[in-house]
Amino acid sequence: MVGTEAAASLIISAARPQQFPPENHPDGPLEIAFLGRSNVGKSSLLNAVVRQPGLAFTSSRPGCTQLINFFRIGEDLSFVDLPGYGYAQVPLEERARWKALIESYLLERQNLALSFLLIDARRGWMEMDLELKAWLEFHNRRYRVIATKVDKLKSNNQLKAALAAIQRITPEEPPVAFSAIDGRGVREIWQTISKIKNQQ
Repeated sequence: MVGTEAAASLIISAARPQQFPPENHPDGPLEIAFLGRSNVGKSSLLNAVVRQPGLAFTSSRPGCTQLINFFRIGEDLSFVDLPGYGYAQVPLEERARWKALIESYLLERQNLALSFLLIDARRGWMEMDLELKAWLEFHNRRYRVIATKVDKLKSNNQLKAALAAIQRITPEEPPVAFSAIDGRGVREIWQTISKIKNQQ
């Protein structure tokens, strides 16, 4: 499976754009960003995709990822874990700082090849998810939707209904159904990444 044999390691946790790793565009590593609401499961997904439990810090408490974490995946790929949005207990000033940091990365990063937009399968699209989707489309940033926590849906009928509801908003491509518990969706995520790499 593409990429899973490559060792993954943390490059830096950046609090401001000046700390982002050098890009060396266009020869630097392609970057894949992971976006989503607080506690949607970004860090758990990262750990599952690279098969390295504990690489990205996970917590049941929302708002734990406050920096942009850059991970090197082999020689030609980096994963970028962005702070979750929509966590109400974070002060407004801090939320504004996160927003500016995230937008700076998404707007200016030349090596960014794809963003995975994570949606909780149990909750579907929420207002801030739709705002981010519209923002990515306005700025011509390519993205793919991942429906997380599908293992928490109690039946196949619930799963089908949840995925159909998510896809109604993005009818051109079905969401990747993902579970950090049983690894469902990992293969499809790597296939998407491989396709993007081949297009570069």
